[in-house]
Amino acid sequence: MELAGKVAFVTGPAKGMGRAVTLGLAREGADLVLAGRDMPPIEAVAEEARALGRSVVTLKCDVTSEDEVAAAANAAHAVFEAIDIVVNVAGGRGPIGKTGVETTLAEFEQILDLNVVGCFLVMRALLPHMIARRSGKIVNVGGTFGLRGRAGRLGYSTSKWGMRGLTKSFVLEVGPHNINVNSVCPGMVEGPRFLKVCSDMAERLGISLDEAKARHAEEYALKRISTDEDVANAVVFLASEKARQITGQDLAVDGGWVI
Repeated sequence: MELAGKVAFVTGPAKGMGRAVTLGLAREGADLVLAGRDMPPIEAVAEEARALGRSVVTLKCDVTSEDEVAAAANAAHAVFEAIDIVVNVAGGRGPIGKTGVETTLAEFEQILDLNVVGCFLVMRALLPHMIARRSGKIVNVGGTFGLRGRAGRLGYSTSKWGMRGLTKSFVLEVGPHNINVNSVCPGMVEGPRFLKVCSDMAERLGISLDEAKARHAEEYALKRISTDEDVANAVVFLASEKARQITGQDLAVDGGWVI
């Protein structure tokens, strides 16, 4: 993907698909700024990226804090002349299995704050430098519940629809400055969250965990669940010049669920 000499700022860079995205960018030659709250896992993935020959800066940052995001952006620019790529992976899932009526205001506000406001603050902090340089790639990690509604996931679904609106508005504002903004929308991804969903289904229906996994896979055209690497590959592509003429798109990485 020809990312040598590029610098990528990644939020939520160390767990699940975040780790896969970080290492995918590193393997393609990008140096990294890794920002998040849980520093031990971030330091661990930073060492993996350094082993690939990359320069890596780690920053403790709560993306929902305007001051911390601004400080992280300043720290990143103090080390690297330019940030070429921004990948917003940081996010949460909100309440699961609750109806909208059952969802508390605090739960609703918390997931919107993390998934929408956090994304907004990071983009707002880093875009001025990209605009000045007339160059940049931004990839926001959304979700397929932001492409269709989902009962029992009202807070999460609302937040991912909101992220799409945020993304598309920025697309129109920064496109004239030669900046691409896209979103990658994973479906179910193998990992702890998927196992929890399958475990809950197995318990609810009185079936085995493997049967629950198979039922989920049957919902997808390709009859298989996505992996972290599938998501990372899509992000790396959209972060590269191979995608120079692609902007404002929602790329579903879901094996054919949202058709």
